[in-house]
Amino acid sequence: MKKPDVLSFLLRWLVRAAALVTTVLVLVIAGYVLINGVPQLKPSLFALKYTTSNVSMLPALLNTLMMTGLSLFIAAPLGAFSAIYLVEYAKRGNRLVKVIRLASETLAGIPSIVYGLFGLIFFVTALKWGYSLLAGAFTLAMMVLPVLMRTTEEALLAVPDSYREGSFGLGAGRLRTVFTIVLPAAVPGILAGVILAVGRVAGETAALIYTAGALEELVKSPLDSAATLSVHMYHLAGEGLHVKESYATAVVLMVMVLGINGLSSLAAGKMSKGGKCAS
Repeated sequence: MKKPDVLSFLLRWLVRAAALVTTVLVLVIAGYVLINGVPQLKPSLFALKYTTSNVSMLPALLNTLMMTGLSLFIAAPLGAFSAIYLVEYAKRGNRLVKVIRLASETLAGIPSIVYGLFGLIFFVTALKWGYSLLAGAFTLAMMVLPVLMRTTEEALLAVPDSYREGSFGLGAGRLRTVFTIVLPAAVPGILAGVILAVGRVAGETAALIYTAGALEELVKSPLDSAATLSVHMYHLAGEGLHVKESYATAVVLMVMVLGINGLSSLAAGKMSKGGKCAS
């Protein structure tokens, strides 16, 4: 074999090996959680009211769904509109665009505990929201905003310029072109960012301990303290009295995230097919 052929052969097998190792690790982790958690699932864990005897996860599960929905409701429009401005309206080479991209990349690399401390100082203390669902949701929205913005930007950049040129040639304005041509074509990529955001929001613990609190009750108001599934699992494992129940909570959390991701992927596939048929 020639030298380039040998190099490409080695790189191809390195990529395959990396994919295999990643797959095996995911399967091992998922299998370990399922083996230890599924036998611990019992009706008392899904009681509507939490007590120290049943350690029900249902209030935390519902709080997690509300926290995820509220966080995405805040972050998704901001991320999408920011990306639209950067791709469709800002001039190329604009210094402001470079600053915004640098800031978003920097924010994406900040540890979640730092976001939690900021949320504690600003949302909990300065705005006097207290340990609440609202404070936790705004903190998580700040965490996932860079991810949503960058994935939306990449999805918009992946849309061929011929789509825009064809729309402009038919007399459509920029706003109509963006919302009727470009965005529908970019929906699968945007939903990929939403899936990443859902996984991070649902599994976050450190930031929520400082902002949302740890009250094991179903919230009745956005200003009520709310323990999510990850915080609930952290407390069960940390106390050492209900470690088996913490594995059961991990199973429910994993299934919930996989379910949301599956529904998002299904919606992305249908939208992508609908966009191709329309074009």
